[in-house]
Amino acid sequence: MQDATRDLLEAVRGGGRPDAGEALALAAEDDLAPLLGCAAALRDRAHPDVVTYSRKVFIPLTHLCRDVCHYCTFARPPRRGERAYLTPEEVLRVAEAGADAGCKEALFTLGDKPELRYRAAREGLEALGYESTLAYLAAMAKLVLEETPLLPHLNPGVLGREDLQALRQVSASQGMMLESASERLSAKSGPHYGSPDKRPAARLETLRLAGEEAVPFTSGILIGIGETREERIEALLALRDAHDAHGHIQEIIVQNFRAKPGTRMADAPEPSLDELLWTIATARILFGPEANIQAPPNLSPGALPQLVAAGINDWGGVSPVTQDYVNPEAPWPHLDALARETAAAGKTLAERLTVYPSYARAGERWLDPALQTRVLKAVDSEGYPRTDAWLTGAGEPPPEQRAPAPAVIAPDIERLLVRAEAGEGLGEDELVRLFGARGGAFDAVCAAADELRASVSGPQVSYAVNRNINYTNVCYFRCQFCAFSKGKLSENLRGRPYDLTTGEIVRRVREAWERGATEVCLQGGIHPDYTGETYLAICRAIKEAEPAIHVHAFSPLEIWQGAATLGRTVPDFLAALQEAGLGSLPGTAAEILDDEVRAVICPDKIATDQWLSVMEAAHALGLRSTATIMFGHVDGPHHWARHLARVRALQERTGGFTEFVPLPFVAEEAPLYLKGRARRGPTWREAVLMHAVARLALHPVIPNIQTSWVKMGREGAAACLRAGANDIGGTLMNESITRAAGASHGQEFPADEIEALVERMGREPVQRTTLYERAPAARRAAARAAAPLAPVVNAPARRYERRASAADLVRPGLDAGAPAAE
Repeated sequence: MQDATRDLLEAVRGGGRPDAGEALALAAEDDLAPLLGCAAALRDRAHPDVVTYSRKVFIPLTHLCRDVCHYCTFARPPRRGERAYLTPEEVLRVAEAGADAGCKEALFTLGDKPELRYRAAREGLEALGYESTLAYLAAMAKLVLEETPLLPHLNPGVLGREDLQALRQVSASQGMMLESASERLSAKSGPHYGSPDKRPAARLETLRLAGEEAVPFTSGILIGIGETREERIEALLALRDAHDAHGHIQEIIVQNFRAKPGTRMADAPEPSLDELLWTIATARILFGPEANIQAPPNLSPGALPQLVAAGINDWGGVSPVTQDYVNPEAPWPHLDALARETAAAGKTLAERLTVYPSYARAGERWLDPALQTRVLKAVDSEGYPRTDAWLTGAGEPPPEQRAPAPAVIAPDIERLLVRAEAGEGLGEDELVRLFGARGGAFDAVCAAADELRASVSGPQVSYAVNRNINYTNVCYFRCQFCAFSKGKLSENLRGRPYDLTTGEIVRRVREAWERGATEVCLQGGIHPDYTGETYLAICRAIKEAEPAIHVHAFSPLEIWQGAATLGRTVPDFLAALQEAGLGSLPGTAAEILDDEVRAVICPDKIATDQWLSVMEAAHALGLRSTATIMFGHVDGPHHWARHLARVRALQERTGGFTEFVPLPFVAEEAPLYLKGRARRGPTWREAVLMHAVARLALHPVIPNIQTSWVKMGREGAAACLRAGANDIGGTLMNESITRAAGASHGQEFPADEIEALVERMGREPVQRTTLYERAPAARRAAARAAAPLAPVVNAPARRYERRASAADLVRPGLDAGAPAAE
């Protein structure tokens, strides 16, 4: 290795970036090993575990092209009896076959402006009713968007600004290979001679315009067509300059030339594997860790681990339906084989959309408004596609249990698991790393969490016999995730507004006690006529009716609002509630303890610091509480990590949390989702992983991780009990909030059915109290002899309609003034 190369690679590993002169000097470097080592190390900083691919279907709209590249078999002149273009019916038939096979991308391939060369193209367009190939392409992309779940990716060649704008409205991404920046290749006898659209200046102008129009764009270089190494580097530098200006090049493809019979270059030598590896490594070194570097797997069979070692992090599109029309001699690898070869290289194969994850997450910038909601509904928190049908609360069974993924576990993941098991608090970036676990790493995180659960709780799975009493669904807050609240200041959603009478609350409490309950859990909307005295009266009425029952009631929002309406401090109001019979607080209203998210989902609700201060005040009085997280909407792993870190920090100070409860977002009826501004809830992987990471992140300060059968379903809850959870919550008897959002897992999970589920898992069910003591024998017996529930009576709420003004309502998220926390 040359000294200059050694110095450059050292600088790059330290965060440096080669300038043009340093980059061009790499052309003389033939020592592959240092280049590959540096490139792989750079890649692993941003893409440590995963190599991605897009599951796509090819739609060859037309094989006609005005260019005559000397290596191409895709483009061909008109043939007698053959239509110039696929018909709309043919386009849709191919797209539907792709959708049926699980594809998510419709890759439209076509020649460049064939109507400028061929009468057959002009006549074909006229017969179809279009003036140009690009107009027909836009129509067919729109057809696929409207009739299938596929997202179009368009490769129409050189485009003007208006073309890019029009196609952006009907595609999630576009692309055009630069191939080369060398004008020499367009000269006579060059591979691009006679191909006006392959002139570098024209292609670079399209790249520039695509950036200005915020089009997620695919580009790259074709190696082995007569260019020199220096010319390859110049092409890569030109691509880098375009990306530096606009940030729109979502992937760089390094494609190796394959000689094809029947072309002018049929006898041209193909680039060697070493030359391909050198180019991939050089591309990574020039573009840095974050870039997506791709090499097509079907063009290098038998060498895929070497391509990974050279620094790629993407395989491009792979079709289970259609051939590679550009390289028909090179069949796609089977996805199972691709996963095995990727694992052999130490990585996990993961599916992506045609629009890359970081661009999908920033859809407001990169996607046309017509596609933003569609992409948002198709992705998880990191921008990867949802790959199964499971939705929170929807009644769908969990995805079929797959065979364990290849054991691809990065060393840093293993170190984090060891530290978590030792009880060390993990930092934000470390927790984000665990939340990103996929494939074998996901299995490892869940297994570590379950081992930790076993060491803390043994074989026992606890549950409580309790009753949910949601005393009103009238609420003046504007939480955008909530489908439960009703009222003039909330969304007009399903269900009628009600406000329970004290008599009905007491009746439900007595019935719960008779059915073996040890706890009633009371929460509801923030009725505009409610004050702190309302909450005090509810507690007194319950304790007067059933003195022995535990009152688990009022989130920090009710506490803050109640204190403010009485002009009392939070600790003072909590003490009054405690005297009136309050036993503990539910940890709801936490949602995501990060004000960046709260500004979107609940801007007028209690803020992060306010929620934490209420809980700290409660713990100081000896009132225990739970802690929750409601996730899977506009949030992401960084927000989850901050939430867990803040809960742990408070627990280390107070020790007041009894359990941590992940609550997956139920999207179906939520206003934010209906407006197209939220994801569809967490994916199955994310929902299970939240329980596992919570166990690891909160060990040993919070010993109990609860799974919600209402959100996860019974079998889903069982899966979480194998991934770190040790508690299945309560029997509930009534459940309104999650059902209002569209969930369908029922209102009651009777004690005998909970115990049967737990025993089928080979575990030991334990009926507990709110504070995790064993329930008395009399309570257990009463629960097993429970009579059917009497019908509930939800008194219609009308008082809120007569309120003259909402100006004096307490909104802690917006109010400058607030009750003192101490």
